[in-house]
Amino acid sequence: MNVYTTMREDIRTVFRKDPAARSVLEVLTCYPGLHSIWMHRLAHALWKRRCFFVGRFISHVNRFLTGIEIHPGATIGKRLFIDHGSGVVIGETAEIGDDAHLYQGVVLGGVSLKKGKRHPTIGKGVVIGAGAIVLGPVSVGDEARIGAASLVTDNVPPRALAVGVPARLSLGFSDRELQELTDNKLPDPIAEAFQLMSRQIETLKRRLEEVEQKQETREDVDKYAEGKGEIATTLPAADECSMGEGI
Repeated sequence: MNVYTTMREDIRTVFRKDPAARSVLEVLTCYPGLHSIWMHRLAHALWKRRCFFVGRFISHVNRFLTGIEIHPGATIGKRLFIDHGSGVVIGETAEIGDDAHLYQGVVLGGVSLKKGKRHPTIGKGVVIGAGAIVLGPVSVGDEARIGAASLVTDNVPPRALAVGVPARLSLGFSDRELQELTDNKLPDPIAEAFQLMSRQIETLKRRLEEVEQKQETREDVDKYAEGKGEIATTLPAADECSMGEGI
């Protein structure tokens, strides 16, 4: 596949994965994710030819222009789509399969200072939500989904959903369910946590109101029993009634 054909395929990928794309001119000029991929391909080609400085310098310029940092040693497959892209970091030994989809703020990082494989391997068709972090030489299986703001430090099986900090796995999604996950956007564990907290606060408020009402009722009963309540004060006192009047 020549360069021209590859670039056309990248442009079609943008139209397929971003409904906001309206024209080829807009895609060519206003999509930093696309620009970063093209610049990375040049940097990666130079890196493989052992032109390390030039490849790294192009990577640096790429980050300056797009806000996306891709190490020239990273291996990226076909039709990668980086949506928005700001803050995306892809490490040197990271590998990304065909048709992957990364949102802004995604980090494919390492946790080891030793040379060798220390960054994630991302399978084909994987979708990684905004702000998600995948650390270490872990493997994310084909067509898996990683939720926004999740932290992944273990392997993720194919067709699984990983959400949370640390990420929890849900397994065994069908084609239709995976498409629905993508169409409806990936779960956001931070938003879900705030919603759960709000529901718990509302529940506590209702319970406190119930306790206060019960406490007020109990106090009223105690007052009535002591003859200080409204009902007790409306009745005549026992010493004011004679036995003869009651007969």
